[in-house]
Amino acid sequence: MAKSNVTRSGRPRVRRSIELLLAEDVTFLGKRGEIIKVKPGYARNYLLPYGLATMATEENKRMVDRHRQKLEDLEKQRLADLRKLADTISKYSVTLEANANDEGHLYGSIMAPDISKALVAAGYSVETDQIRLEGPLKELGMYTVKIQLHSDVGSEVKVWVVPAVKK
Repeated sequence: MAKSNVTRSGRPRVRRSIELLLAEDVTFLGKRGEIIKVKPGYARNYLLPYGLATMATEENKRMVDRHRQKLEDLEKQRLADLRKLADTISKYSVTLEANANDEGHLYGSIMAPDISKALVAAGYSVETDQIRLEGPLKELGMYTVKIQLHSDVGSEVKVWVVPAVKK
């Protein structure tokens, strides 16, 4: 049976809701810092007592806006730094020594951790999971390896795999 928009006394039914500011991420409701509208009982019995939300006063809204602006500025600065790093990495080449047979096949293989270690040793902070190899490098030669520093920032680095010097 569907509810009508009129009460028994003939007055219009008022749908009450409270505006809250989320203090934490709440599944199926919203992310931290969002302003949401919920029923008073849900706010009073769950969100407010557990500290998941606060009342959405004008002061709280201003504080969240200032905080959000600071986070955006920090993200812009981080992206600018990553773009600068990507530019310098693209001009750099990594040389890795590996044991190989006479035909140039490596006894082992060169993988992302090896490249990451060489880049970190050269002063570039590149994590292993940022290196995109199509597969392990198993032969001597020069390879162009993609590096994804951020979803918007990528670069390439030249990797030279040379035979290890025998003593």
